[in-house]
Amino acid sequence: MRIAVTFENGNIFQHFGHTEQFKLYDVSDGQITKERIVETNGSGHGALAGFLKNMEADVLICGGIGGGAQTALKEAGIQLYGGVTGEADPAVLDFLAGNLSYHPDTVCSHHAHGHHGGQCGEEKQGCHGNKEGCK
Repeated sequence: MRIAVTFENGNIFQHFGHTEQFKLYDVSDGQITKERIVETNGSGHGALAGFLKNMEADVLICGGIGGGAQTALKEAGIQLYGGVTGEADPAVLDFLAGNLSYHPDTVCSHHAHGHHGGQCGEEKQGCHGNKEGCK
């Protein structure tokens, strides 16, 4: 398994579409076997899902992320754990232990939904029926 984390100065970067670096963690038998930091070279919102697919990421841990990027990640087969804050390394260890605190309902609060189409409560918008922040 390969876990990607939006990364800046040891922390989880909070705006997926502006991510300049990912930290990649290779995991085998529940243990981290390799870590490395990769540059996105300026890839933006939609291109980052393809970038992660090319990096063979299975999981993404990130802060805020819009509906379009969520859809692109889902289509790429990458599991999303959004709304995570704090340091990257402890977050990955929490994920591996099954204790990661993530907030899927908060990821859409920074983005308007009108340009993505559909209604806020639809699964494809990534709000998963969120009642707050998706008006």
